[in-house]
Amino acid sequence: MMYETREYHAIEQSDVDELIAICGENGVIYADKEKLEPYSHDEVADIRYHHMPDVVVKPKTTDQVSRIMKYADEKKIPVTPRAAGSGLSGGAVPACGGIVLSVERMNSILDVDTDNLMVTVQPGVVTNEINETVKQHNLFFAGYPMSVETCFVGGNIAENAGGGKAVKYGVTGRYIHGLEAVLPGGEIIRCGGKRVKDVTGYDLVHLLTGSEGTLAVITEATIKLLPLPTHQVDLLVLFPDTAGAIGIVPKIMVETGIIPTALEYMDRLSLTTACEYLNEKLDYGDAGAILIVTVDGHSKQQVETESEAIGELCLENGAIEVYVADNATTTERIWRIRRNAAEAFKVDSPIQSLEDIVVPFASIPEMLSRIERISAHHKIPIPCYGHAGDGNLHATPVKPVSMSDTEWDSVLAAVLEQLYTDTAELGGTISGEHGIGSKRRKHMRLVLSDSEIALMKRIKSAFDPNGILNPGKMFE
Repeated sequence: MMYETREYHAIEQSDVDELIAICGENGVIYADKEKLEPYSHDEVADIRYHHMPDVVVKPKTTDQVSRIMKYADEKKIPVTPRAAGSGLSGGAVPACGGIVLSVERMNSILDVDTDNLMVTVQPGVVTNEINETVKQHNLFFAGYPMSVETCFVGGNIAENAGGGKAVKYGVTGRYIHGLEAVLPGGEIIRCGGKRVKDVTGYDLVHLLTGSEGTLAVITEATIKLLPLPTHQVDLLVLFPDTAGAIGIVPKIMVETGIIPTALEYMDRLSLTTACEYLNEKLDYGDAGAILIVTVDGHSKQQVETESEAIGELCLENGAIEVYVADNATTTERIWRIRRNAAEAFKVDSPIQSLEDIVVPFASIPEMLSRIERISAHHKIPIPCYGHAGDGNLHATPVKPVSMSDTEWDSVLAAVLEQLYTDTAELGGTISGEHGIGSKRRKHMRLVLSDSEIALMKRIKSAFDPNGILNPGKMFE
């Protein structure tokens, strides 16, 4: 994979000695290929997006991050911030080598403020640990993504990650009220705080949120919490075809007046692949597609009434069957199918491209129709699943066993160009939650104007004039 050329300083032993002086012997990995290799990739399988770091540093404090960044900026050494490495854009991969700055040892929950409904954490905290900690106070962090048990919150913030509950609660950025971060030159800044309202100056909190580690290294975050819902019902709704499943999505919200907590879609290939992977014996019969609908709240009667209204509407509009899950066991049985779709395809078809397009949700039927045409034209399967309630679809081109690697590379390039072009024509964009990173950067031109891209590059230059922070990402 080709990246822009820039003169960076090559790591020498004297640089390693300086990093050890900052982080200690146990906080630096160098000249050990086996230990460095896990930091050379994220969850993007295509090895063309992998790149070995020269050295990995694992600071424990903001001061250590500051010293690392100041040194790297002075020496012109590229630095790639990294959380759990569970991303799907190549964003945490050291495209230009140099230093990987892993926040894995910055993993403390610093403060749970129940009076202000805020939690303050370091970036290396596993996202699920936040909810495990605050649920004893009957609170929860609503903006978490689907990979809640493996991802770090710092990565969620850097990508402005979304998830299954975004249709009701929104994505990560809605809940980020304060950030401590280190600029490329080593300066420590603190933006926002526990305030709910703040229009003093530019909104730096939400500029850094979603900036994919290209502007600053996040070292601390203050996150808004919500009261934990006491009741939940999940519906698994079987439809004869995709058109029926997707067609009901806007009707659920418009005709019932109910905003579901989650509204997920899976086509038949995604459903059957996930069930086979899990050895799940769900009776889905001839269903061509499914919806998973979640309703939650603080009144059992309200939740039951709303779930019944949605179930009846689905049946009136052609649903084959509505299964109701109203306890933890049956809820987990339904949701594990959806959560494991991506992993199932990795096992079944390891060479694939997991995409992250998003369109206005009323345009989903047309988008799925276009995906079917792309699949037929190029003679490759493109299974599709995702967050129907907010228009975010994970279309996944899969390499047929009979296709050569060379042919696959050519076909995939054509498929992605058409997929992204069609998405843009329908008012959509190329990533809803996974980010641009290095994987999608050459396609930014399809959804952003030259003026917008130029403006973003000027913002990048203002934060990082020497171009050392996560180079090779987002921009060509």
